[in-house]
Amino acid sequence: MTAGLWQNWVFPGIWITIQLTFFSAALATAVAFVAGIARTHRLWIVRFVAGFYTEVFRGTGALVLMFWIFFVLPQIAGWSLVPMWAAVLALGLCYGAYGAEVVRGALNAVAPAQREAGVALSFTPWQRLRLILLPQAVPEMIPPFSNLLIELLKGTALVSLLGIGDVSFAAYLVRLATQSSAEIYVITLVIYFVIAFVLTRGMRALERRTRAGVGRRPDPGTGITARLSLRRPARTAPVPTSAGGVDA
Repeated sequence: MTAGLWQNWVFPGIWITIQLTFFSAALATAVAFVAGIARTHRLWIVRFVAGFYTEVFRGTGALVLMFWIFFVLPQIAGWSLVPMWAAVLALGLCYGAYGAEVVRGALNAVAPAQREAGVALSFTPWQRLRLILLPQAVPEMIPPFSNLLIELLKGTALVSLLGIGDVSFAAYLVRLATQSSAEIYVITLVIYFVIAFVLTRGMRALERRTRAGVGRRPDPGTGITARLSLRRPARTAPVPTSAGGVDA
């Protein structure tokens, strides 16, 4: 490929993909925590609303939702979003529904004794959530959130169908200009892999940081939580000898 194609299409496409991933991930994280916490609320109506949102947006594909927001919503509401923000909204709401289940599961995995301790200390529900539940649940959320982040990165390729010049759209235009499918799509695969690798390393560092705050550490090979324990060596009983003494 010529330098002009890199400068005019590929590099801008990489930047747009990074922006889409960042803004969609920020929206998805906020939605996931709100909906996930709401799914553990003591009021059934709050749990019902959060569960309804989760089921609807998990059951509808990101592409269909993107088309609905961009093409149908303007006819209903009378206003429209630019393609970039329509894509961010669709991806954030869709992947936020998956993240809500991660948050709910991590909160429910906290030992009941921890909740009871907060009640015994007369903590309010917000204090129990902020001081007891979330510090222990967040480290367990990082690995599945990391997987969702990589899926979100790959899901940004759908925005090319709205004419947004991301990496996939840039690759399509360059292929038309150069008639070299093999080279451009190999480069596209490498670009996505590099971005995903950087995101994975960042999430792994965040996981180590959050686990260190609660006295845990991930195993460097598997990421599984390991606890350090010190055990006293077993003491053997003295064996009496025939002379009435004891063996050392």
